[in-house]
Amino acid sequence: MDGILPLWKERGMTSHDCVFQLRKILKTKKVGHTGTLDPEVDGVLPICIGPATKVAEFMTDMGKAYQGEITLGYATTTEDAHGDITDRQPVITAPTEAEVDQIMQTFIGTIEQIPPMYSAVKVNGKKLYEYARNGESVERPVRKASIYSFVRTSSLPYDAHNETVSWDFEVHCGKGTYVRTLAVDLGRKLGYPAHMSRLTRTASGPYTKENCATLDQVRELMTAGAIQTVLQPIEAIFTDLPAYQASEAMWDKIKDGAVLDSALFTGVEEEPLIAIYYQNRLVALYKNHPSKIGMKKPRKMFLTSIGQ
Repeated sequence: MDGILPLWKERGMTSHDCVFQLRKILKTKKVGHTGTLDPEVDGVLPICIGPATKVAEFMTDMGKAYQGEITLGYATTTEDAHGDITDRQPVITAPTEAEVDQIMQTFIGTIEQIPPMYSAVKVNGKKLYEYARNGESVERPVRKASIYSFVRTSSLPYDAHNETVSWDFEVHCGKGTYVRTLAVDLGRKLGYPAHMSRLTRTASGPYTKENCATLDQVRELMTAGAIQTVLQPIEAIFTDLPAYQASEAMWDKIKDGAVLDSALFTGVEEEPLIAIYYQNRLVALYKNHPSKIGMKKPRKMFLTSIGQ
């Protein structure tokens, strides 16, 4: 079994839970996810199966899209709706839609974030959530994140009982972005404690909900012997790379992992990273050699894609 399974992760499960279940359902140990989703976040979680696990590192770097809700009025330990309240400030004068939109636009581009204490970022070899659970504090590293779009998608309904204001949003961002922290930092700019009150991942790389199957659907497909209908080929995640179609003579060299003259890759010889195809299947990624000027070397080989 080989391919990428776009899984729709349901709320209440960890990403590791999904991998554990899939290993049993698919009867294979070679299963890996491509970017953790918090237990209370649902959405697209691409899973690499068999030889396709080789591309997991590339998928982790791909952009993600989310839909969710931000609430002004109180902050929590986890920066989402499931932590203990750490700060509360009733929203007496709610911001206008124009004010919210203007502040949201200030996050577009490369921003700096301080990861939540309840996150898997490691400091001194220990995960932040381990410090948090032990009641310990530690200086958290500042990280950069890329925000491509960040927009409000609803009105700003006021909750008179809780004295809070909430609204829906969509964000398209790069790897390593903490959407919870985005909500908290946005609230701070608006003058209120805030948290992310709901989140769904709507896209991961080229995969959306329309591509996805739930765990129950995967079980049904396995029982019916139709699992291949939901597995996606690895080629889909490299469509943005310049491509080179190898001749049989070139393939004889590439399959042995040869270092080759860049001039041989006609049309893409100047590109720093290229996708090599043979018989319309992706077989390798080649990159500029770090020390041999004018040469290219393998970055990753996918020989199993054509039975090698």
